[in-house]
Amino acid sequence: MPETDRSSGNPAASGGSAGKEPASYEILRPRHVSAPLVLASPHSGRDYPPEFVARSRLSPLALRKSEDGFVDELFAGARGCGVPLNRALFPRAFVDVNREPFELDQDMFSDPLPNHVNTQSVRVAAGLGTVPRTISGGQDIYSQKLGFAEAAARIDRHYHPYHRALQRLIRKARRDFGYCILIDCHSMPSFGEPTDPDAGHGRTDFVVGDCFGEACAPYITDAIEETMAGFGYTVVRNRPFAGGFTTRRYGDPRKGVHAVQIEINRRLYMDEVRMQKTSGFAELADRMTELVSALVRLTTLNLAAE
Repeated sequence: MPETDRSSGNPAASGGSAGKEPASYEILRPRHVSAPLVLASPHSGRDYPPEFVARSRLSPLALRKSEDGFVDELFAGARGCGVPLNRALFPRAFVDVNREPFELDQDMFSDPLPNHVNTQSVRVAAGLGTVPRTISGGQDIYSQKLGFAEAAARIDRHYHPYHRALQRLIRKARRDFGYCILIDCHSMPSFGEPTDPDAGHGRTDFVVGDCFGEACAPYITDAIEETMAGFGYTVVRNRPFAGGFTTRRYGDPRKGVHAVQIEINRRLYMDEVRMQKTSGFAELADRMTELVSALVRLTTLNLAAE
């Protein structure tokens, strides 16, 4: 059976004393890693801390609107292809790991933020910082202001452990194969939201983002796009999503790390209002497994040619 790693992100967890805390991320590992591929699902977490829900002015269902619902399950077949998947278990509305470590909105906090905090990014302005002020769509999460110490604790408890785990997977792929391809897996609302550059417009089936070629070698992005188009999906590159923090942070082909962000239109597999899977989920999950298989074959051919 494949191996599953769950971590609370607490250094004491290995001693057993932190076992009472829920895990912050989970790595779905194959028994044998077959390719220099690493998958990540940063926004599909659904373990909502009760105290967070209690403090929110929104309903539990409304809070879930920020999730990339079920994306981790869409790509769970990757480990059967010999590819690990790192998934965050905490929700995006609580901590967003596809941001800088400290992108925060001063208006959310009762005390002044330290100088190292980025308060001026476009993501902060939209309410979608590392600790978000709003859910996707613009509704405020909190009825009262937070203290900075709480945000710092969340980042320490969830953000940093998730990224340390991702970095370990990337380093291992580079060590074992000479390079790594990181696929950052996301989903997007079927229509652009008010803070998006395509607000109000219907979206394509997939958006593949490689930071306009800076984060990934073209042959890899081409292979992803061609494979999905071959399944009959419509695919657009880099618009409206060219890649977030993870793609920019880790993607550096000169250092042997290629990073691509995949955005999946939610209408393909879920009811966006009820946050429930639809009949299209199983077929799409099969296609995503086939996509990973195609990338495994691509890397195998490249390694054989070296």
